[in-house]
Formats: sequence, C-alpha cells, structure tokens
Amino acid sequence: MSASESTRGGDAAGARGNVPRGLEDLSNLPPLRPPPPSALLEAELAQLTPIRTRRPLRQLALLVGISLIYGGGVFAMFAARRDLHELPMGWLLGISAIWLLGFVVPVYLAMVPRPGAVIPRWRLAGIASVLGAIGFITLGLAVHPSSAGSAQPAWDQLAHGYNCFEIGLVTAIVPVVVGAIFLRGALPVGSRGVAAALGAGGGSMGGLMLHLHCSVPDGIHVGLLHGGVVGIAALLAAALVPRATKIR
Repeated sequence: MSASESTRGGDAAGARGNVPRGLEDLSNLPPLRPPPPSALLEAELAQLTPIRTRRPLRQLALLVGISLIYGGGVFAMFAARRDLHELPMGWLLGISAIWLLGFVVPVYLAMVPRPGAVIPRWRLAGIASVLGAIGFITLGLAVHPSSAGSAQPAWDQLAHGYNCFEIGLVTAIVPVVVGAIFLRGALPVGSRGVAAALGAGGGSMGGLMLHLHCSVPDGIHVGLLHGGVVGIAALLAAALVPRATKIR
C-alpha cells in the first residue's frame, strides 16, 4: 500500500471515529412510518368521486343547437319582413350567412381551447367580439338595400327603434346563459373576454333575427340598432357573466 493510500484510509477512519455514537445509532434506525389516517379523513376520502372533464366540442354543439332552436322560436313570434320576397336573394342569404358566422366564430373561440390547452382562447375571443361589433355596425351603415315594400324610414320609426334592441337582446340571452353554465368554474383568467365573445355571438344571433324581421332599410337604423345589438350584448355579458363563471 502506498503512503498516500494509507493516509486517506487513516483520514476516513479518523472521520468515522469523530461521529458521536448516538448519531451513528440513529442512522442505523429503520425509516419512520406515518401514523394511519384518522377515521374522519378516511370518511372524506371515501366520498370522493371522479370529476367529469369538459367536452368543449360537445358543449359547443349543444350551445349552437339550443340557440338556433330558441332563435327560431323567437322569429316565429314575429312576422317576417314584408319586403322579404322583393329583396335580392343573394344579398338576403349572404348577409344571413355573415350574421350566422358572427354567431358561431366568437362562441367557438369562447368555448373551445387550443389543442392541448384547458383555458379557452380568451384573448382571441375578446378581439372577435370587438371586431364583430365594429364590423356589423359598419356593414349595416354601408349596405342596406330596399324595395317598394320596405318601410320608409321616418324619424318616429328611428326614435322607436328600441323595439329592435329588445328583440336582439332577448335573442342573445340564451346563448349567453348556456355558455355561462358550460364554462362555470373553468375560467381562472380571461373571463371578461370570453363573456364578451358569448355576448357578441348572442347579439349576432339577434342581428340575424332582425335581418329577417325588420323591413326598415335606413343605414342609421340597420347599422346602429341592428349592428349595435352585438356591441351592447357583448358589454352586458362582459359585465355580468364573470360573476357566474368565476371559481368559488
């Protein structure tokens, strides 16, 4: 054995010799076992049940289906616009498709997260609600064809346009409420953006009802009242829905 090896061996032996006897005995003890759980804890654990995870696409399909059925019922309560058969069919169907798209897109962003994510796309949902409100107001101001059977826009009709607001907001209620129920407890952040998207989607459904019901062709009326329903519904939903969806 070399001198260096004998020196290291002597140092190790000296280090072992410097360890107190009590600590050496303590290191040789078997690991401690925790006490058994109490009866109260056992009872609580026995009551735990598996939690069903959200199924966003299924919830989206239910929301869209319920909203369309409800919107159809609202439309059935009112007469169709009297100039319906006199207007360009391409415009009538095209604008209807745009209103329907304005309903589906923000609701989709509010309900369905990115692949692999849990939280809905609240930033995109909030942006979609703002763009939807601005877009439909602009569309109504710019494009509003009329026919001989259209209602002539008089000031008293414009002043009493709150009837269109009522129809639009009543139509928007169900998409917002159903979406809030499905998202209850699932929005730790971004609840106002998601709520605004639900409101904008519901407002677009209301705009679709007004597009098929109201025969006033004035741009101010169509833009500010029909399109304005999207913005008002988004603002109301952003103010009220987060209280119903927050985690308690």
